Amino acid sequence: MKSVALLHASQLVTLAGPKRPRIGSEMSEVAITRDGGMLIRDGKIDIVGTSKEVEKNARDAEVIDAGGRVVLPGFVDAHTHLVFAGNRLDDFERRARGETYEKIAAAGGGIWSTVEKTHASNDVDLLVQAKKHANWFLRCGTTTVEAKSGYGLTVEDELKILRVMRLISQEAPLEVVPTFLGAHAVPRGRSSDEYVDLVIKEMLPRVASGKLAEFCDIFCERGYFDIEQSRKILTAAKKLGFKLRAHVDQLTNSGGAKLAAELGATTADHLEKTDRVGIAALKSADVQPVLLPGSVYALGSTCYPPAREMMDAGLAVVIATDFNPGSSPTVSMPMILSLACTQMKMSPAEAITASTINAAYSLNRGDKIGSLEPGKRANFSILDCEDYRELAYWFGFPQVHSVYVSGECAHKNA
Repeated sequence: MKSVALLHASQLVTLAGPKRPRIGSEMSEVAITRDGGMLIRDGKIDIVGTSKEVEKNARDAEVIDAGGRVVLPGFVDAHTHLVFAGNRLDDFERRARGETYEKIAAAGGGIWSTVEKTHASNDVDLLVQAKKHANWFLRCGTTTVEAKSGYGLTVEDELKILRVMRLISQEAPLEVVPTFLGAHAVPRGRSSDEYVDLVIKEMLPRVASGKLAEFCDIFCERGYFDIEQSRKILTAAKKLGFKLRAHVDQLTNSGGAKLAAELGATTADHLEKTDRVGIAALKSADVQPVLLPGSVYALGSTCYPPAREMMDAGLAVVIATDFNPGSSPTVSMPMILSLACTQMKMSPAEAITASTINAAYSLNRGDKIGSLEPGKRANFSILDCEDYRELAYWFGFPQVHSVYVSGECAHKNA
């Protein structure tokens, strides 16, 4: 059994605490051990304590000297669109000239432009680009991502994307949690009702039989899928055993948060336009909000989701990158921490909690990852700073020194 001793972290930010998502004041309690250390055996954490305590039990363990740096759990990014082909540089330039997301989509840009490029790519090409994305995540300290399909919009192309996700988990250190998002947009040449029938009658059963996804998601928004269509898809998915997620209330307040609560979704994501009624509904059903400030920033908007109101209501808030080629082309959780603190008025501790342990619970993995506690996977990052608050304070450049997955070095910055 391989043993590794991590020693001399200025702050070992463990996130130790209740074995459930953190709410209220708990989100500010990140459980720091100064001059901290961990003993890792066979990829899992065995002992957490001061470096002196760990050294007593280290014996022949390989030593990782943190050198007075901060050590954090690996980030858990609970909302990404990991697998796609190409980019959307043209959309980016058009937005810079003042065109809206909706106008660009109506002119043939947006999601559909990525769908066309993904249609034209085979499994091998998609895997090459997705591995590149996976490496970007690791470089930023992220060790687990939720990843959505949705750039296929045909049965075979959606399955192709999900197969690539499975390969990434097998061939890269990054853990990928797959979500089926066939209802991302309505393909050209079909009515929305026709496409809803295709998703329910053909896509969902094929995804379920192949065990290609854990979650089902939908884009409930004006011009995409309305409340009733979203309800039909998610209800059918639930009957097939999928857990539910939902893109809701991003561009308009359509009642999506209430729908997520009604159906017992695990998460409701975006929520920029959600009001107090929606927040109360999420709380009543214990739905975790996944907030995506990167997409607000990248779209040039100032309408950030009401994080403070949600936390005050007792919701176990999550923050994520929404990595995608159109509305949030970033893998950087440190950048998301900065936006959470400066634009959504979360404290650095709350933002760390939202991007680690709360995010892990939103993926049903809170018992395995998201904090540095005995029995959990040794997924962690060593950061080139002495105080964890520096990660959100200094922004726009990398502070990640090295990243470990199951106690093995997955990335080390030169």
